Amino acid sequence: MALHLFSPRECPRSFPRLNGLQLDETLGQMQQGTLMRKVKSKSWKKQRYFKLQNDCMTVWYKSKKTGNTKYTFSISDVEMVREGHQSEVLQSLAEEFPPEHCFTVVFHGRRGNLDLIASSPEEAQCWVQGLRRLVEIVTRMDQQEKMDQWICDWFHKADKNKDGRMSFKEVQQLLRMMNMDMNEDHALRLFQMADRSESGTLEGEEFVLFYKALTQRDDVLGVFQAFSQDKKKLTLLELVDFLQQEQLEGENTQELAMELIASYEPSESARARHVLSLDGFLLYLRSPEGTIFNPVHGLLCQDMTQPLCHYFISSSHNTYLLEDQLRGRSSVEGYIRALKRGCRCLEVDCWDGPSGEPVVYHGHTFTSKIPFKDVVSTLGQYAFQASDCPVILSLENHCGPEQQHLLAQHLKGFLGERLLTAPLDARDPTQLPSPEELRGRIILKGKRAESLAHSPSGQPAEVSEGDGLEAEEESLSQEAKRKAEIQAKELADCIVYCHSVPFGGFQPALARRRPYEMASLPEAKARKLIKEAGNEFVRHTARQLTRIYPSGLRTDSSNYDPQEMWNVGCQLVALNVQTAGVEMDLCDGLFQQNARCGYVLKPAFLRDAGTTFDPNNPRSRAGGGPWSLTIQVISGQQLPKVAGSKASAIVDPLVRVEIHVPADQARQETQAVNNNGFNPHWGETLRFMVHVPELALVRFVVEDYDKASRNDFVGQFTLPFASIKAGYRHVHLLSKDGTAIPPSSLFVHVQITELPYPE
Repeated sequence: MALHLFSPRECPRSFPRLNGLQLDETLGQMQQGTLMRKVKSKSWKKQRYFKLQNDCMTVWYKSKKTGNTKYTFSISDVEMVREGHQSEVLQSLAEEFPPEHCFTVVFHGRRGNLDLIASSPEEAQCWVQGLRRLVEIVTRMDQQEKMDQWICDWFHKADKNKDGRMSFKEVQQLLRMMNMDMNEDHALRLFQMADRSESGTLEGEEFVLFYKALTQRDDVLGVFQAFSQDKKKLTLLELVDFLQQEQLEGENTQELAMELIASYEPSESARARHVLSLDGFLLYLRSPEGTIFNPVHGLLCQDMTQPLCHYFISSSHNTYLLEDQLRGRSSVEGYIRALKRGCRCLEVDCWDGPSGEPVVYHGHTFTSKIPFKDVVSTLGQYAFQASDCPVILSLENHCGPEQQHLLAQHLKGFLGERLLTAPLDARDPTQLPSPEELRGRIILKGKRAESLAHSPSGQPAEVSEGDGLEAEEESLSQEAKRKAEIQAKELADCIVYCHSVPFGGFQPALARRRPYEMASLPEAKARKLIKEAGNEFVRHTARQLTRIYPSGLRTDSSNYDPQEMWNVGCQLVALNVQTAGVEMDLCDGLFQQNARCGYVLKPAFLRDAGTTFDPNNPRSRAGGGPWSLTIQVISGQQLPKVAGSKASAIVDPLVRVEIHVPADQARQETQAVNNNGFNPHWGETLRFMVHVPELALVRFVVEDYDKASRNDFVGQFTLPFASIKAGYRHVHLLSKDGTAIPPSSLFVHVQITELPYPE
């Protein structure tokens, strides 16, 4: 394992792209430090001293140059840097500070943005260009470079006196920092073995030697030697045997084996001889080809030409909120974050604004308000950055006719031809158009006033009684309900394929045969229908779109279980995206397939209007018998500490595997390993029966065991059962926010077998 160690006084040598003179000067200025204003609001503007650390991977800042309290962020946490007034806070200060002084650091996940104002355009450009370059380098790192970087980060954290050497005391502290409580005698033996100069310290390659001894993968070595005749290398044929017998790769395994050797074997001479060393074998197992998630499913691999109602569509509830439903902040950042993670159905609640401009907020609460035109402008900018699949904008209108005219004006002005304002075909559709036909288009969902209700082709349509409003709005007066209808013709005409109607029952909807009509149901009503008429519900969603939304009692922005709604084919299962937890893990797990485009093709039995499937009776699924899923949880690698824990704290990790699917809600877990989050070993086998594999989601969770209180979350990874690769696989863990935490992973062996149904 070739490792590049970064001296405390130089920029990492594994950053070869940093050799331009101009960029060197930029990084040098960033390392010298800069006094800038950190801004949280129009009135909160504080001076902070920002400095890029010598590792070129960490930025710390504090209130004064002489202050003791330091805050840091890692370059790997940064998603992008925006220049100018590209945040609501900086826009509010536009008259006070010119755009060339301002920039915004945007982080991965749900972490809030960092808005900064520099003293001069030159200082702002220094940080903007420097941060962007470093983010680009981190993004392009391969897995070996990321591992090198991770090791070196720890080296510099443990090297307290910054002399480039590590004493045994510093090594002991490092082990605890890295989540490992090693016996002192064993640690000393490893230290002395690595200390070839007998200086009493480790430096350079000596630390590399120590780390290699520390991270020796006996579990991988055993697998490697089981297929290697000389126990030192895998020949091409031996690798083919492994891929066929264990990994079940199927056809073209010799071609795949050649590709793996070319991609992951570090030795040039071994590549020339078409053999794979142990180091190359480990690199393969940690690569996308060696992970549990089928990399083919990460591509756009599904049929996108079927009607919209044949897809699960990633959906957000009250998208504008960043926090709770009562006092939370409304922000266009909610829309940006939802769109970036692949959401294709967004919600906007519009109310008459005091200055004649409509505003967006959660009505009759203390949530803050944002201008509607800012929301639409943001949608125009970000709608198709992550995916070009159609966006459905769920418009909850509470504006009077005058401001409804402005809603239409802003929608058409900012979105232009991307806004769908007429049917693709002049005739009334017998089915909805497909995502393929609607690529790059924004579809408005809303409720027309009865006087303006008509079919997509413009013909008048009968409207049943009811208001179709969400639960929290059902207590409104009749006058308020009438106001909530879209009365302005130019706005009503923009509602083409998603006419909001009240739910009057499955049979009336079937009799009406209007695929462009859709109902929104609160979670409790949906559950009742699932229990009482599961098959009818499935048949309904095979023909028409149905949206589910959280109970109005979830004022903390918590979420319901989306799986039970997907089980009956509901397409628009709206969640509070701002709230991390198992529900969003399931959502992210389902929609990571099909290139994260926000659309996932439903199983065939959920697309058939004559289906017999009922989620209450999994045997009603047409097809084969149940499937056996056997997972051997072998080991863990470099697990993170519990968020907010002390530096000396070490986790006692256990692994739980959960199955989320009709009739198979099951979970099993391993025993906890005491005081070892660095390289815990379990070697335990968990067995499951899966009756509806097409709908099943499998969630791996690592927790820190605590016998006195609730276990603490460490990491997780969720994926569809259908996307699982058999054999020896790594499960790369994600944080609570759903962001990657390399190099944390689990090593497992997976076996999947189809079983006959018992007579």
